[in-house]
Amino acid sequence: MIHFKIVTPEREVLDAEADSVTLPTQMGEITILPNHIPLVANLAPGEMRFRRGTAEESFAVSGGFVEVKKNHEVVVLADTAERGHEIDLDRAERARERASKFINESYKDQKSLADASASLQKHLARIRVARKHRTKSGSAIHTNY
Repeated sequence: MIHFKIVTPEREVLDAEADSVTLPTQMGEITILPNHIPLVANLAPGEMRFRRGTAEESFAVSGGFVEVKKNHEVVVLADTAERGHEIDLDRAERARERASKFINESYKDQKSLADASASLQKHLARIRVARKHRTKSGSAIHTNY
């Protein structure tokens, strides 16, 4: 069993036990199982999942860090982390459209393009997690957070 924590600057999002944790990193998606080697990695915008038994819960993250410790502990320090039921799907769709339009029409420099691309990835992850929650809400892991 893995002790899994997600913390953002605003709140502690999750503190739970998990069988596995799957995260989007800048080097690609990784899955952490018990006895994983210690690791520190940068998170990429995307979908983060944790599984306990047959139940799975997803979060949309926009970036941050993950630390895998020797004592079966995984700590995510995320810029933002949202559960599917916390995401306003219409608002996320509008934000995705704005970021996509900006990329296609009027970026001024490479930094603006990179910022818009990161924003687009963040909103695509939020939409994916929100839609997944709406179709699988009966099998989510229920915690006190």
